[in-house]
Amino acid sequence: MSLVLDPAAQDLLFREARSANTFTDEQVQAIYDLVKYGPTAFNQTPLRITLVRSPEARERLVAHMAEGNRPKTASAPLVAILSADNEFHEELPHLFPAAPQIKDVFFTERPVRENAAALNAALQAAYFIVGVRAAGLAAGPMTGFDFEGVRKEFLDDDHTPLMVVNIGRPGPDAWYPRSPRLEFDQVVTTV
Repeated sequence: MSLVLDPAAQDLLFREARSANTFTDEQVQAIYDLVKYGPTAFNQTPLRITLVRSPEARERLVAHMAEGNRPKTASAPLVAILSADNEFHEELPHLFPAAPQIKDVFFTERPVRENAAALNAALQAAYFIVGVRAAGLAAGPMTGFDFEGVRKEFLDDDHTPLMVVNIGRPGPDAWYPRSPRLEFDQVVTTV
């Protein structure tokens, strides 16, 4: 079976796409306008994006990054904190008009919302990374940071940080050698 996506687009989005470690440029609105159409359960779209633009905010974020991630985040032209909105259900009557009662049927309890938000926002984060690549930019997603510190510094109790993503055009020596991947038969089981 062949893929519908042409080989150049496959390379851009997957085979040649890498997590860059240095950056020189940025772009965001077009990325969001593309990835907002990715599916989530009940169209709940719990992903929230906090763009870290000011030097002061960047400094505060870098302080929460793991030591090895600090230089990358300090030098990236744009940094996004991706988080899950645990109160996403408030938007469901608008986002899922086919069944506006879903908000009160499935999502009245906070633990249920937190689980749904984490899963669906992580799915949206993956779309976001592919969208960054589709824009011809590099994404450097990282989970090496103090989650609670980032939440307190940039979010509120209703948002759970998922990852920090450095965004831009790759700079010199941006790539480490590609690491191995598991083969098809190592991850796929047919029953």
